Amino acid sequence: MKLKLSSTLLLAALSLGLCPPGLGQDYDLAPPGATPPNIPVNTAVTLFQNVRIFDGKSATLSAPSNVLVKGNTIARISMTPITVDTNDNVSVIAGNGRVLMPGLIDAHWHAFMAATPQPVLMTADPSYLLLLAARQAEATLMRGFTTVRDLGGPVFGLKRAIDEGVTLGPRIYPSGAMISQTSGHGDFRFSFEVPRTLGGPLSHSELEGIAAIADNPDEVRLRAREQLRSGASQIKLMAGGGVASPYNPIESTQFTGPEIRAAVEAAENWGTYVTVHAYTPRAIQQAVAAGVKCIDHGQLIDEPTAKLLADKGIWWSLQPFLDDEDQAPLVNPVSQKKAQEVFAGTDNAYKLAIKYKVKTAFGSDILFDARLTTRQGAILAKLVRWYTPAEVLKMATGDNGELMALSGFINPYPGKLGVVQEGALADLLLVDGDPLANIKLIEDPGKNFLVIMKDGMIDKNTLPK
Repeated sequence: MKLKLSSTLLLAALSLGLCPPGLGQDYDLAPPGATPPNIPVNTAVTLFQNVRIFDGKSATLSAPSNVLVKGNTIARISMTPITVDTNDNVSVIAGNGRVLMPGLIDAHWHAFMAATPQPVLMTADPSYLLLLAARQAEATLMRGFTTVRDLGGPVFGLKRAIDEGVTLGPRIYPSGAMISQTSGHGDFRFSFEVPRTLGGPLSHSELEGIAAIADNPDEVRLRAREQLRSGASQIKLMAGGGVASPYNPIESTQFTGPEIRAAVEAAENWGTYVTVHAYTPRAIQQAVAAGVKCIDHGQLIDEPTAKLLADKGIWWSLQPFLDDEDQAPLVNPVSQKKAQEVFAGTDNAYKLAIKYKVKTAFGSDILFDARLTTRQGAILAKLVRWYTPAEVLKMATGDNGELMALSGFINPYPGKLGVVQEGALADLLLVDGDPLANIKLIEDPGKNFLVIMKDGMIDKNTLPK
């Protein structure tokens, strides 16, 4: 059975990198991303009977099937009954024809910042913020998102606590601090922290691990290596202007080609890749030329640049930003204007992604608003404006699983994610209904996701006894 958080001090200590009493000093000896030696091996065995499978790839459901999970992997899938060893302590789940599908994956998430207002993030005690993040992590898992690619924030301690079974939450592919140039989208410094002095102290947001400011190739390389040292599975750069940052136009191109290339080289030496925040053709083109493997956002793209992404095999992590309903309130009129520009470009961006068959990932990019986090599944469901329900779910499972694997030999969760296949990691949802026929089922996970399994462990089971 998974251990839940039993002490706020325990999580705070883990998040700060300390070894809590009773867990043993061996934890401090494990490198970032490694499995600590004292975690018990998952020996659970679960048999799902009579389920129709959405496998994360196909456009249709399977015939009634049975799925056997041993430990953290899917051991067998069969349309005939599966016999299990009576000596095993097997949990049998009667699907009664319900749909079994992969856990959902959000490719653009901020576990530290999703539900906490920006002013609180910049002023509250870090231990308080980490406890808020842990609470939200469990809520994320209960929405059926068993994996997230975290694109900025101090989540290494949270990831560790989740992996060690201290608290519940999704698998986290962490980027660590967002790397930004001075005046870039990740420059969150207070006015009294400007100007930056050579060799001077780090700003508040840098000390918290939200952002890292760099202004030449050597600094970018250093900041990228720092994140990799801490356990980043990919590097996140701010390559263009953003909505929430008041100090840079959304049309601005940020960093230079050599600066981006420095991060790409550092990442490639660790077997992984760089993803960039960018909206405009110029910012996207510069990033692709420097070797970036994934573009996040891109709503202001043009047709030649979309074709470039397809020709180069670049991933495009898009979000269905359409209106204020799924955006945190923006009090700054400059940010409000920039948001409207992004909203206006979203429809064209998805149409170009489809036209050129760009490898497209789903990410919600929810920030600073607990109300919005509850709409994570509803934001995914909005994609039916451009895709069939099967294509939507494929994007958020099998396709996003392929993007996670781009982190290469430092992948914190080696194994197949986002699919229901023999040998794949056992992240599974049992749905009360058919989401291929009614995509809106994912908008109410509390009601419709009857069983949530992550890593072969049942974290939720509300099936009638």
